[in-house]
Amino acid sequence: MEMLTPEEGRTAVCLARNAIEKAVGGERMVLPALPPVFGEKRGVFVTIKRQGCLRGCIGLPYPIKSLGDAILEAAGSAALEDPRFPPVSRPELADLDLEVTVLTQPRPLECPPEERPDCVEVGKHGLIVSGLGTGGLLLPQVPTECGWTSREFLDQTCVKAGFRPGCWRRSDVAVLTFEGQIFNEKAV
Repeated sequence: MEMLTPEEGRTAVCLARNAIEKAVGGERMVLPALPPVFGEKRGVFVTIKRQGCLRGCIGLPYPIKSLGDAILEAAGSAALEDPRFPPVSRPELADLDLEVTVLTQPRPLECPPEERPDCVEVGKHGLIVSGLGTGGLLLPQVPTECGWTSREFLDQTCVKAGFRPGCWRRSDVAVLTFEGQIFNEKAV
């Protein structure tokens, strides 16, 4: 996957901000003219924080839409449809900080289940744990922000999937890794 330039990252964050403002106002945003990379299919997550606390985070982990369309969808959904939070209100908009994480293609962790902690790099990998009809995902920045080890990261991704910690030891539970290029609105 070709990395986005810092300028393209700023464009991604501005696009997410505009999409959230339109969505909160009940409007639908139309994609403006964008650099070519925004036409490539990419996975992406938009994270919304308010005063340092999570306020919404939704994305498309697989490259099923163009990056531009994926950012619009993820941003609007993070603002209005994250089931953990009420919809973002217009008065909140000025207090929100955004982060856009552009993902690489998720790949299965190719090792025996008991060796998975040794194959996960905290600060580099994001994780998807799936099996038994459910799944969960945590972005690469989460274990770093929380100070987790690779084993704790695996356990917490299991919990996010609705499993008990340690489910990653099961051969019928898949663990996929991906990487993310993170663009933060504060850095723009």
